[in-house]
Amino acid sequence: MGTVQVSVVQAKAEFAALVARAEAGEDIVVTRNGKPVARLTALTVPPAVYGDLSGLRMSDDLSLPEDVIDDFMARE
Repeated sequence: MGTVQVSVVQAKAEFAALVARAEAGEDIVVTRNGKPVARLTALTVPPAVYGDLSGLRMSDDLSLPEDVIDDFMARE
């Protein structure tokens, strides 16, 4: 799949079809007066990893037994 250039007017008229093409892997460049102004590409969302709690923090006012908090903090 390559790069396709479309004008702003064409992009407005065919937006749903262009999104479908981007989802399929095409790179869509939107132009105004022949100059590139925007790009429409598919998002790459990494799959969720079961059990991955990296970046998760407990609230300071959470009341749990100290041993539970210690276990949680040891896994960071």
